[in-house]
Amino acid sequence: DVYKRQDLMRKSGIPGMAVAVVHGGKTVYAKGFGVKDATKPEEDENRVDPDTVFQLASVSKSLAATVAAHQVGVGAVSWDTPIVSELPWFALSNPVVTSMVTVGDMMSHRSGLPDHAGDMLEDLGFDRRQVLDRMRQLPLDPFRISYAYTNFGYTAGAEAVAVGAGKPWEVLADEVLFRPLGMGQTSYRFTDYRARPNRAAGHIHMDGRYEPAFVRDADPEAPAGGASSSVNDMTRWLAMVLANGSHDGKQIVAPKALLPALTPQIVSSPASEPAARSGFYGFGFNVSSTSAARMELSHSGAFELGTGTTFLILPSADVAIVALTNATPSGVSEALTAQFADLVQFGEVREDWYGLYSAAFADMEKPVGSLVGKQPPANPVPAAPLASYVGTYRNDYWGPARITERDGELRLALGSKLDVPLKHWDGNTFTFSFITENAPPGTVSTAVFDGVDRDKLTLEYFDTFKKGTFVK
Repeated sequence: DVYKRQDLMRKSGIPGMAVAVVHGGKTVYAKGFGVKDATKPEEDENRVDPDTVFQLASVSKSLAATVAAHQVGVGAVSWDTPIVSELPWFALSNPVVTSMVTVGDMMSHRSGLPDHAGDMLEDLGFDRRQVLDRMRQLPLDPFRISYAYTNFGYTAGAEAVAVGAGKPWEVLADEVLFRPLGMGQTSYRFTDYRARPNRAAGHIHMDGRYEPAFVRDADPEAPAGGASSSVNDMTRWLAMVLANGSHDGKQIVAPKALLPALTPQIVSSPASEPAARSGFYGFGFNVSSTSAARMELSHSGAFELGTGTTFLILPSADVAIVALTNATPSGVSEALTAQFADLVQFGEVREDWYGLYSAAFADMEKPVGSLVGKQPPANPVPAAPLASYVGTYRNDYWGPARITERDGELRLALGSKLDVPLKHWDGNTFTFSFITENAPPGTVSTAVFDGVDRDKLTLEYFDTFKKGTFVK
């Protein structure tokens, strides 16, 4: 229903979207809406069409699961292959868990790693190996009974699969999935996305409007979030999943290897009351049952810097839908696919899906920091001489924080991407503001110098897991 798509775009203000539907092994609908870049004229070359390439964000995980399933089917690895058998350098903080954690554990988010472990390291410019090496420093929740969504845990599982195949992940995905399915506009390489002439720019939501102000390079976590594709390409993959791993009469993925990915491996969202339904996670797929007692497979992808994506599959109805948008997630792709599922099952939309999803995503846009919305003290305690703060402060997890003085102000540099001015707040407390994938616009962090001769620096934003103290 074109009206519903356009109505969601009007309510949300997102610049562009593409939608496609698969049924009976065929693409029965594929259309683009809006523009690829909100700063350019609404002319033909700027209009979204079904071949426009979008970043997929975490929908990448479901593609990756089918790559892994292919390798399971050919016997290169199994879902139960220990990570250390392929990545002997990899470790978690518990040596017993290190020896036991498998490809399946990582690709179902049940390793015990904390929620979104390592994502902020990626924001600072650390590469895949550097982030995975630091997983050993993080606390663990109970193994195999705790669910916590981890992009780099998932990436570790995919890396083990790639090593088992003897080739880089990006090459493996091309060879066993994208080329056999004819997905010529799909890739796990950021450079491929940037090179596509028909490409949707990501738009961040700032000051009440969407702007293409940032470009997200997710190569460090490519298997979990770095793929890009068009809805025309995605329909080929959806049809393959609906056909139990086959495409054009050829078996791309063995059904026995694919089935575990599409069935519950852990409870991801426990029921809140006896009458409610729990949600589950397979290997790279959300697995749930609808109010019509149909099994539903789905996944969403979200980049704060400018991508919102969703697919939804109803296997018993032999139907699937994919919606790709080029803006900070606002619930549009989720609402549209939920509306579609209602129409398939009941002939009518039964919930205000956009109202529900937009409220949930609004929370994700809230800025971070204890001083957000607060005014500086009217009579702050003066800072010490700025030169006394200058130096390099060590931290095993985040790497060195470098404090310099330039033109009468302090600056903080951390990793290869963060370089910001420090604004005096009160005494030895300074603040800094920045925007990253995990720090929405308006985020404010304190930087507190302490100890003898101010030899300790605590960065509030980076104090996750009590790892935010740096020593001079």
